[in-house]
Amino acid sequence: MHRLLLVLLPALLSLVAACRVDDTTLGPAQPIAPGVRLYTLSDPSVLHPPGPVAIQMLRLDPGRVRLQSALAMGEVMGTESVADIAKRHGAIAAVNAGFFLPNGDPAGVLLVDGMLVSDTPRQRGAVAVGSDARGRTTLTFDRVTALARVRIEKPEGVTSFPIAGIDTVRQRGRLMLFTPKYHEHTDTAKRGIEWVIEGRPLMVRERREDEGSTPIPDAGFVLSYGGLDPPPPLDGLAVGDEVTIERQFATRHGTLPGLWANAEHAIGGAGLLVRNGQPIEDWTIEDLRPGFTTERHPRTLIGTDRAQSIWLVTVDGRNPALSLGMTFAELQQLAARLKLTDALNLDGGGSTTMVVRGEVVNHPSDAAGPRKVSDALLVVAR
Repeated sequence: MHRLLLVLLPALLSLVAACRVDDTTLGPAQPIAPGVRLYTLSDPSVLHPPGPVAIQMLRLDPGRVRLQSALAMGEVMGTESVADIAKRHGAIAAVNAGFFLPNGDPAGVLLVDGMLVSDTPRQRGAVAVGSDARGRTTLTFDRVTALARVRIEKPEGVTSFPIAGIDTVRQRGRLMLFTPKYHEHTDTAKRGIEWVIEGRPLMVRERREDEGSTPIPDAGFVLSYGGLDPPPPLDGLAVGDEVTIERQFATRHGTLPGLWANAEHAIGGAGLLVRNGQPIEDWTIEDLRPGFTTERHPRTLIGTDRAQSIWLVTVDGRNPALSLGMTFAELQQLAARLKLTDALNLDGGGSTTMVVRGEVVNHPSDAAGPRKVSDALLVVAR
């Protein structure tokens, strides 16, 4: 046995070394909190061709910290600085997270505390946050769509109807779903029908026609149809009918849809960079705008390495004297340097922000300072 250990020990040490990131190539680490270390990098050779660059990297121990998504002002359809979101939640650190529209409406899939508050038909890169049997934070990466339907149960049978949007502006001729994370009410105009759903089992408690701005129950939701002439089966949806919201996740790279449905949090990005150790080479399915992958911009990235550490990275840009930003190819080379097995590009540009202990540690590109965003990814103590 002793001889066997002597034979196996070099191989085990070699495996550990292969998994460990070489800190000497990143510069000294700044301890922030148990399980949280901050690195900064300004090596011009990480760009091709070389140029000025400023990178901030948080290395997280998944056994000592948790990750969670958080909405601006605690509601959908608003914006707030990453620093203010982090402060409200008492976070150790935070970065900006998902893409969003000018009004603060999240543009991709977003789960907050297990609740789907933004759906998407586009199969873009996303990350799901969960926990393993030991309570350690886990991340799952894939390209994902998230849609929903309402299932209606009546004595005469079961029917269903597609939900066109979650926690977003109501459209005429479409059924929308409003969760408690949206606002205290639906903020809708008249000329619509709204059903208040709550209880165990969930059922219609109230049907309101041509009123608008229906209060959203804390332990329920509101279905809202734009118009006063809904098609079947909505036309017959009445008080006392039982309903179920069916969330439908579809994945591109084989992760189980149920894993996404049961995730604690999930954030949509634009550009899955690395998966299972393999760089992604084609982003056609993600429907990114021309030039998005090849232009240098400020970037925000989340990934996991071979040792299961979690990395949150911001790359400054649009400042020729300080940092040019990165292309996708350069982000992938940085991911290789960090030995990331999975990596996802989050919202970037003027949104790119990293906050550590209440202070912005990167250099946001907007002249006015850190941009207000719709949601952030928080690092909190376990």
